[in-house]
This record gives sequence, C-alpha cells and structure tokens, in this order.
Amino acid sequence: MHFCPALEEEFRRRYPEQNGDYLGFFGAPYRIIYDPGFAWNFEEVWRVPGRDKIDWHKYYPNGFQYAVQFDGWGVAHEDNPDSHHMTLMHHPLENAVSLADLEAYPWPEFEEVDYGYLKPKVKEIQAKNLAVFVWAECTIWETAWYLRKMEPLFVDMGDDDPMAAFLFDKITNLACFRARKFAEAGADILGLGDDIGMQSTPMMSTEMYRMWLKPRLAKVIAAAKSVKPDILISYHSCGYVLPFIGDLIEVGVDILNPVQPECMNFSEVHTKYGDRLSFNGTIGTQQLMPYGSPDQIRAEVRRNLEIAGRSGGLFCCPTHMLEPEVPWANVEAYVAAVQEFKQ
Repeated sequence: MHFCPALEEEFRRRYPEQNGDYLGFFGAPYRIIYDPGFAWNFEEVWRVPGRDKIDWHKYYPNGFQYAVQFDGWGVAHEDNPDSHHMTLMHHPLENAVSLADLEAYPWPEFEEVDYGYLKPKVKEIQAKNLAVFVWAECTIWETAWYLRKMEPLFVDMGDDDPMAAFLFDKITNLACFRARKFAEAGADILGLGDDIGMQSTPMMSTEMYRMWLKPRLAKVIAAAKSVKPDILISYHSCGYVLPFIGDLIEVGVDILNPVQPECMNFSEVHTKYGDRLSFNGTIGTQQLMPYGSPDQIRAEVRRNLEIAGRSGGLFCCPTHMLEPEVPWANVEAYVAAVQEFKQ
C-alpha cells in the first residue's frame, strides 16, 4: 500500500508519533529499496556519477512550459498541472534517426555506482524480519519508450529496425548488471515490470511481445537467479495482461502485480494460474478504493482472500498508489479486513 503525498500528510496528522512510517504502522511485511536505474528516479540519480552535470536541455530544443526534472536516463518530466503524480513526459531520443545517434547518447554507467550501501541496508531490513523488495520496474519496455517515445519505437519494432534491437539490448544489459547486484546483496524480491496492458486489451500482440520483450526479460531474470536462485521475481503490469501470463511464468516470474479488477477477473486468473503463480494486488484503485464504501472494500478483501484459499499465494492490497480521492475510512477498512481475515 502506497500513499500519495496528501494521504501521507493525513497519516502524519492522525498519527504524529509514527513519524510518517505508515508501512510500519499498518504492519507491511516488506520494505522497499529503489534501483538507481528505476525510471522516474530523481532523488537517487546522484548515485550514477556525473548524471547531474549533463546538459539535458540540448535534447529538448522546443523547451518546456512548466518546471521540469530529468530522471536518471535523461527523460524530461515536466510538471503536469492536471495530474497528481503523472508528468508531461518528453523523450530525448524521439528524433534519433540512426544507430550512431543512439550510440552517442550519454547512457548511465551503472558500473561506476557505489553499491556499498546495499548489503548493510538489506541486512538492516531483514534483521527486523521484513522482506527486502527491490523496486526495479520500468525494466525494459517502459524505459525504452520513455527514451524513444512510444510511436517511433513501435515503428522501429514493426520495421525490424536495428535501432530497436540496440535500444532494447542496451537497456536489458544494464538491467542485468543491476539485477545481479541486488541478488548479490541478498534481496528477497526483485520487482521487475513494464506496463504491457491497456484497460481491456494488450498493448501489443503476443507475437511482438515474444519477439522483442520476452527473451530480454528472461535474460534479466536469469541474471538475478544465477546469483541467488531463491530470489522471488515480482512482475508489474497495469491493465489487461491475460494473454501474457503464461509467457511470464515461462521466463521465471513468481508473483504477478497488480491484477487490476477493472481489467481482469481475479477468480478466472487464479483458477488458471494459481498453482504456478502468486499474486500481489487485486483491490481496485480506479473505482473501489476512492468511490466504494468501507463495507464494499471489506467484502472485496474477503472475497479475494477466499479465492486464494488455504493455499495462499495472494498479498491482498491496492493495485496502485492511493490518490487524494481515497477517504481515510476506506484505508482503515482495507487494513482491518486483511487483519481480521488473518486472525
């Protein structure tokens, strides 16, 4: 369960003695370590030496209307006055026309990152009997289209353009390096993922997915498991991903997140894949959490936990960040329902 700033502030107001630690207060069994290569990572970009010295504006000749930040890959995130946490994204490789343009781009050199902080942080979390979850989502596909822009990248893929292969391979190899680092540090769960589903359809055909993304995801997972075979692989994709679930299992995914109820039926998914896959999510944040009643939320939590049954395999939680529209009573109803079922 992750709060937007407005709900974080509400938590601080209600429970000032907790110093903002809502995960600890509500009994979350994990703590997050962020991958320095996670797209949208602004606070930890300093861990990639020299990235804060690059003049990224030269990749954006049209400039910006609002305040802008550059993430660790050089993608520009312009303030969006119409959204809480989604930005107006701009793409530094949108106008690239050749492999030379991609080769000349200032790629992050993760080999130069000081990972000395990692093992002590992992041990500190695990000493509290908590799981270490590495947030390394936007693993391949999303980072690629953030850089290139989605439409040109789909054209590259459709044309079998070498630029697409270069871009995907570069991002994949960098992800493999970081996956090994987190496995070496002893992380319990490696959170990979890319949004490959839309509200009611896949974002691409299964044929295109299997050609471009599946073998590269397999490579990242193999890199982590070659170091720590028992590391759990969580895969995130919003939207309708039913056609891809078998492929995800084949490449080594252990946990699927978030199983949006607006897009897929959890009972159907669990019936077909519950003997081979665990699940994280299932409590809708598009409709149920912001607009449902506390009683409806309690009923949905019980229903989904009963579907999982005695075999377990479901970490029942909201499918995305809880936004300002979510009433505090609904937050407490969700937590209470989970705790009551467990008891």
